[in-house]
Amino acid sequence: MTYIVIDNCIKCKYTDCVEVCPVDCFYEGENMLVIHPDECIDCGVCEPECPAEAIKPDTEPGLEKWLELNTKFADIWPNITAQKDQAEDAEKYDGEEGKLEKYFSEAPGEGD
Repeated sequence: MTYIVIDNCIKCKYTDCVEVCPVDCFYEGENMLVIHPDECIDCGVCEPECPAEAIKPDTEPGLEKWLELNTKFADIWPNITAQKDQAEDAEKYDGEEGKLEKYFSEAPGEGD
């Protein structure tokens, strides 16, 4: 098992989870974060820290595409290990349906 980031992170990009990760396995895209599944030690401390509830164990049904997305972009995007301000309008997008299709960007973020 590993933890992964799902669509509710898109356009919110809270980084509370990054601050508590003991192995620095988060990677930053332009408008979301991902977890590197091979680096995650399955400790679970990040999951309750996410205000958008966008971190899930990969054992939950229907999350295969999210495991693939996290794996792909963790190899491309820069590592992030310190908390930053969330997206300016994060509350507006928190909980919106269909964010992957509407807003996802493959562009990397800034990282640390």
